[in-house]
Amino acid sequence: MKLNKYIVVLATAAMASSSCTDLSENVYDIIIAENFYQTKDNVIQGFVRPFDHAYWSCAAASFQLGENSADHFMTPNRQGHWLDGENYFRLHRHKWTIDDWVPRDAWNNNFQGIVYANSAITDLSKLDPAKFDMTQAELDNFNAQLRTLRAWFYICLLDMYRNIPIATDYPSDDPSPSQVSPKEAFDFIERELLEVIPLLNTKVGSGGNLGAQGSWTKAGAASLLMRLYLNAELWIGENRIADCKKYAEHIIDGEYGSYGIASRWDAPYDWNNETCEELIYAFTSSYGYAHHVYDSGMFWWNMPYKAPAYFGFKDWGDANPRFALQPGLDLEGNEYAFENGKPVRKFMKYPDDVRLKKYRNLGNSSREGMFLRESLDYIDEIGVKQFARSGDDRYRLYLRDQVGWFEDTDTLSISPKPSSGAPVMISDMNHADQNSGWYMIKYPIYGSADAGKVEADYAVIRLAEVYYTLAECNFRQGQKGKAAQLLNTVRTRYYPTNSPSLYKEDGSQITEQELLDEWGREFLGEGIRRTVLCRFGAYTSEWWDKEKETSKHTLLAPISRKTLQANPNLKQNPGYATPE
Repeated sequence: MKLNKYIVVLATAAMASSSCTDLSENVYDIIIAENFYQTKDNVIQGFVRPFDHAYWSCAAASFQLGENSADHFMTPNRQGHWLDGENYFRLHRHKWTIDDWVPRDAWNNNFQGIVYANSAITDLSKLDPAKFDMTQAELDNFNAQLRTLRAWFYICLLDMYRNIPIATDYPSDDPSPSQVSPKEAFDFIERELLEVIPLLNTKVGSGGNLGAQGSWTKAGAASLLMRLYLNAELWIGENRIADCKKYAEHIIDGEYGSYGIASRWDAPYDWNNETCEELIYAFTSSYGYAHHVYDSGMFWWNMPYKAPAYFGFKDWGDANPRFALQPGLDLEGNEYAFENGKPVRKFMKYPDDVRLKKYRNLGNSSREGMFLRESLDYIDEIGVKQFARSGDDRYRLYLRDQVGWFEDTDTLSISPKPSSGAPVMISDMNHADQNSGWYMIKYPIYGSADAGKVEADYAVIRLAEVYYTLAECNFRQGQKGKAAQLLNTVRTRYYPTNSPSLYKEDGSQITEQELLDEWGREFLGEGIRRTVLCRFGAYTSEWWDKEKETSKHTLLAPISRKTLQANPNLKQNPGYATPE
């Protein structure tokens, strides 16, 4: 059962308010739960509703907080475009306030998903499976999957806010719950995952998840437990490396089903990635159903205005350069001295990396390369070669690993040419044009005629993460050789045979900084960069247009003014204002 075909927007009593600070019951439609569940399809629709919300939440504020507040992505002011009240400046520089939308929506979106999950769990617990031509085992599996999804939401919240309330009932007995300690939240999540792993299905056979794509399995829940243990020292001050290693090894050893590292770098993100052995859990996508990975909140606006013509994709309008990669070079062509950020330079450290090729569609739902850079040429409808231009058509694009007002500067020039009124040698969040920054195209955007257009499922957990997690555990225990072996198991696909870019067997090249950089290369744009930086103690460090912070309070996001006003039992996180 591929869940995507069942994902529909349901307005039932299960629907919650947009703020989780009031957990009282609100009915938003005349269809009540007792009347909705008439067929097996209705049961499945009620079950998957929280999953669609979870997928959408990845492409909303959680992605913004996870990536745009970290050292890889940016949303600069492009000569008036994306200034947006300087919200993105504050996010980039960690100067957010309790009224900014990203920390507010990340809280609300995740708690709304928890309420959806609680509602579905409650509804399904009241059903007689025989009435719907189902077995009790099927309903029990649905329940276990919903609990796993709820644990995923809680992990996101624990990571971002630490001090959170826990709610498992619907309607809530306590509509204005108080927060629990991070330790209590951690223990709740751990207990839930340990309980559901035996209840979930084990992946059967090889060849990817196929029709079970989008379903939580034993390996998926074990991977969440692994994430919990990997970050335990950051989140609750406990070293759980031994537990983390145990579950990572169980997954790699096939205890929860057969998974494998893909031999082709882009297979985990391609249009048919339900056949990829590397995917442990993914949200399902397709052109005719949910495809949030291709929405404006995530990757559709992760490219220049005219990029769709370069791809040959005509189904929607132009794009919008909301997200780009932070620069590695200043306006004189020199690499910045700070250690973090500079994602393009980090890739260029290993120049034979196949991902460094310019992204180009090759036809028949295939592509090469992972980056939009330099000029973007294409053949127009009358057979004439054209080049992507700025949104206002004033200049031809030449995408650079720099930020500034280049406009129509010659492509051979390192620095912007002098132009009337332009602050020529300023590179910051307030002074970018449409040439500023490379773009990552990890999920392919195939042409409109290709069968694989907008079909890639969104990878939430890949086996590569399990290998990198186990490598980090070994590194922190002084076993660099084992770490190198694990990392190279994945990295081999990026480089030619016997490439000098592969780590030496003794792991002597792997330092703390190199391991952090390697996490960045492997998981670029996958929504986890903020978490990784925090775990490595680098989230408050400096990067492009961001100073090193003297306070550590930004490791936690603030609880918004509206959230605190809606629930007087909540307390603000340290370092942030409390509304009067």
